[in-house]
Amino acid sequence: MGALEERPRRLEGGQSLCLFCGLPADRVATLEYDWVMLEPDMEPLAHTVPAEHRWIALPDGRVTVYGVCPPDPFQRCRIEHRLACPAQQLPDLWPWLTSLRRENGRRTEREKEAKPPQLPKPWPDAG
Repeated sequence: MGALEERPRRLEGGQSLCLFCGLPADRVATLEYDWVMLEPDMEPLAHTVPAEHRWIALPDGRVTVYGVCPPDPFQRCRIEHRLACPAQQLPDLWPWLTSLRRENGRRTEREKEAKPPQLPKPWPDAG
């Protein structure tokens, strides 16, 4: 058994690449200690997202679905990456989400076309 800590450690999430489109997504623990992939750098106002798709961050770093209706007009939320993934076929839930999916599709194409960075030439052996 380990020593008790004064407070629980934070769950470390991080980023992972989507298996469908290859774009990065934030890997975050849920209230039930499962993992969900959320769209990075995207925090729409909660009232613009249907209740079953709103993910709210808790103080300990976990997220939970926020089904309060109507939500606070200034509350921000997160959405799952699968809803914004350009490689997955989903219904058109909201017009702004369709725009996000199109932009992610263009981003995927730009990243495919980008040339890999050139490695610097090795220094000559001076020894």
